[in-house]
Amino acid sequence: MTTSESNNILIAGGTVVDSSGTRQADVHISNGVIVDALDGDPDITIDAAGLTVSPGFVDLHSHLREPGKEEAETIETGSRAAALGGYTAVVAMPNTDPTQDCVSVVDFVRRQGQIAGLCDVHPSASITVGRAGEQLTPFAELADAGVRLFTDDGNGVQDPLLMRRAFEYAKGLDVTMAQHCEVERLTGGAVMHEGDCCSRLGLPGWPSLAEELMVHRDIELVRLTGAPAHFLHLSTQKSVALVRAAKADGLPITAEATPHHISLTDELLASYSALYKVNPPLRTMDDVTSVRDGLRDGTIDAIATDHAPHVSETKEQPLDLAPPGMLGLETALGVAIAHLGDMELADIVACLSWKPAAIAGLGSVHGRDVVPGEPANLTVFDAAEEWEVVPAHLASKSRNTPFVGVPLIGKVKHTVLNGILTVRDGSATR
Repeated sequence: MTTSESNNILIAGGTVVDSSGTRQADVHISNGVIVDALDGDPDITIDAAGLTVSPGFVDLHSHLREPGKEEAETIETGSRAAALGGYTAVVAMPNTDPTQDCVSVVDFVRRQGQIAGLCDVHPSASITVGRAGEQLTPFAELADAGVRLFTDDGNGVQDPLLMRRAFEYAKGLDVTMAQHCEVERLTGGAVMHEGDCCSRLGLPGWPSLAEELMVHRDIELVRLTGAPAHFLHLSTQKSVALVRAAKADGLPITAEATPHHISLTDELLASYSALYKVNPPLRTMDDVTSVRDGLRDGTIDAIATDHAPHVSETKEQPLDLAPPGMLGLETALGVAIAHLGDMELADIVACLSWKPAAIAGLGSVHGRDVVPGEPANLTVFDAAEEWEVVPAHLASKSRNTPFVGVPLIGKVKHTVLNGILTVRDGSATR
């Protein structure tokens, strides 16, 4: 019996961390479900002494590029990267070619994920047709097809009236609008954060205000309509403050932050390397501190990778020509523990697992407590292991990560999807 076919697994001696707390426990898995005990000997025994066993991670924000940009990533290679990063589910962003703005493309993405069989791939759909910001997509049809998050990620919806209609349309469908907050009239030609470093380098700047104006606008639209909103990749001090105040008012708002916005600053652009060019841009250390504080106090609910692969030749272009984005799926845990070291491990895992699962509408299957009767979607990791990225070992087709040579803390050892080991001893099983 091969690893990928095994359905009777014992994970022995680990420290279980889930929403109910932290404890020492063996975990028994049979036929895709956690059970009290196995009937007979296990097919596979995993020694988890010194390791953490948690619900599988869920990424709210992955660019898997297929269809249309398979030279940078495919759903299979992105799924493998996700599994190696401890993810059992990812939400695939809609800026594909063609756009995920209709049921046929959404179904294609989901099927490709099922064929790969490495993690559950849940397509998002765009808010507007072609992400052009002019006409709403058929929300009801897409919701019936299983879509729970709608976003024009890569672009913010610029028209406030259209965005109001989107919230009103979505309210009765049990779906969430996920906004990329950027007022584009303020960011044209920008390559990095507008601040002291930008001025010193003589590069076009991207003001924090471009994000904060749209965060404020959509908070008020949520207040008006009562529909839920999720804010993608928050990056500024004031954005965090705005969301904190909105939550204090009881508004149905959630938010995410990326690993790079809790670890890297705009000063790195002094290298002129496009590896550090992202959207929204890397900000100042004050912003980084505020985003970290937002994760610590629950203002920001989730750590989401914004995994954005690009082929090398595009990232090697000058800053003004290179596309924004960096890899994230295989390094998210290591970056999070390394840069949120004073945060309880259970709270970090919450931001990677059950909290994003709830936002994505996947809480009935992913992010579940590690107890008998629950689906066996699990991550086993060493929370103390220090490691560095080796580009040749990455599962992604692309190599655009700034974390080469950067010490990370926390390494995934095993990932279990529906009772099947997709990663064993740090290597993908297929």
